[in-house]
Amino acid sequence: MIDTNKIYNEDCLLTMAKMPDSFVDLTFTSPPYNMRTRVRNGEYTVRERSEHFSKKYKYFDDALSISDYYEFHHKVISELLRVSNMIIWNVQIVTGSKEAIFKLIGDFNTNIKDIIIWDKNWGQPSMHENCINRGTEYLIIFEKNASAGRTLKRAFFERGTMSDIWRVGKNVNTHGGKNHQATFPIKLVEKALAGFSKEGDLIYDPFMGTGTTAVASKNMDRNFIGSEISEEYCDICNERLENIKSKNKLF
Repeated sequence: MIDTNKIYNEDCLLTMAKMPDSFVDLTFTSPPYNMRTRVRNGEYTVRERSEHFSKKYKYFDDALSISDYYEFHHKVISELLRVSNMIIWNVQIVTGSKEAIFKLIGDFNTNIKDIIIWDKNWGQPSMHENCINRGTEYLIIFEKNASAGRTLKRAFFERGTMSDIWRVGKNVNTHGGKNHQATFPIKLVEKALAGFSKEGDLIYDPFMGTGTTAVASKNMDRNFIGSEISEEYCDICNERLENIKSKNKLF
């Protein structure tokens, strides 16, 4: 059995193992970037300077080999397609993820219904010469038992109203502090929940971080489940959720 409206301090594969098939209505998540796997002399390697801005997490090295990154996320996506009816997978193409993500897109091509571009209005300058600045990320939409074509089974927007470019500025991180520098803005989650879920639905985030998906779900009268390996991030998430309860009691 698994409880809803709870953050599980564990690997997401352990959490999903407790879920029956098609348990989740919508998954919204952003996996680690693999930012600290770099290239030196034509070979992939790990960035050695811990103070570098590419370090986004306090408790996770974010430096898997390309094969390990691919194999882990292949397992996660496969399991998500078992437990979740729709998945919105927010990824950024960086050196350490590029080959694995493109390979995963090929593997799951029949489950991918569409791709939305998240335009952050600003891109951090590239770390290397001859590289394109990255001011966008992808929201890849997967569907369980997907049929041919682009028509979605779960869409709650009127015809002609949903753009494939979402211009949502990157937020200033006010809840993760220096320990988590890879948070996404709550408006991004709210836009996804409004378009692809309804009140009472169950939303899952297998890489919950400091809880933005859970907070957005609660604010919009959805249920949620989260998985997060960092106990500190779980505590931050639960504190944010408690603050919502406290505010509601005032009205």
